[in-house]
Amino acid sequence: MTAVLICLFAPGISAQNQGLYPALQRPTADPAEVERGQALYGINCRACHGVDLRGGDLGGPNLLRSQLVLGDFAGEAIWPIIRDGQSSPGGGNMPSQPLSENDAQTIVTYIHSVLSTASRQGGPPIGAEIELDILVGDSSAGQRYFNTMCGSCHSATGDLSGIATRIPNAKELQNTWVRGETRGSTRPPVTVVVTSPSGEHIEGHLERLNDFLLVLTTTDGQHRSFSRRGGVPRIEVDDPLARHTELLPLYADRDIHNVTAYLATLK
Repeated sequence: MTAVLICLFAPGISAQNQGLYPALQRPTADPAEVERGQALYGINCRACHGVDLRGGDLGGPNLLRSQLVLGDFAGEAIWPIIRDGQSSPGGGNMPSQPLSENDAQTIVTYIHSVLSTASRQGGPPIGAEIELDILVGDSSAGQRYFNTMCGSCHSATGDLSGIATRIPNAKELQNTWVRGETRGSTRPPVTVVVTSPSGEHIEGHLERLNDFLLVLTTTDGQHRSFSRRGGVPRIEVDDPLARHTELLPLYADRDIHNVTAYLATLK
């Protein structure tokens, strides 16, 4: 209800504009605030969402076409995602960001300004697309990092042998190893085993999981849901890409560049 009231009664919004996208309702932002938001965006968001908001090296979504972003008026939809992150068993995970609400709101102001000045609603910003130079890392350092952090699951002479030949585009190569899968590939299923207080075991594909509820689909197609309270029922989740998700907030830029440079040598 609060978000609705903000949209309907924000200053300067006439009655005839209430059915339009919020981007057409907002007053012009303070240029200094936009400039500060752009700097904060470059530090905290650019790697995932790109320098132009159309998606970055880490596979983040295109913010210029995001319905959540297009429907946001004053940060009421974007700020909770920045603060709490967003997790989905089917992929598209975003970790929470260590930003104050004030800094996050400044980034929101910058995102809104890009939407408002784009050549078309939901389109890219005006100007030529920026070509990023991906292969700027140290391949030797990348090999050491790979052996330490990735070697228990992957092998340069096994599953990743010839990966640079299979994926010759450096940007796609980087996106692939960071995501843990190639674009458009079928994500390995996330499975879960639920053990009830009576000792019954129920296994299936994980559909939804939060602090209060678990939903799964069994192998025979039944949908089962379980209320959660503390550690009851006991839950064991097997996500083949969990380690990739865990590492996302830990990577430094140099780690990503170095590993990409190393993988580019595996032809």
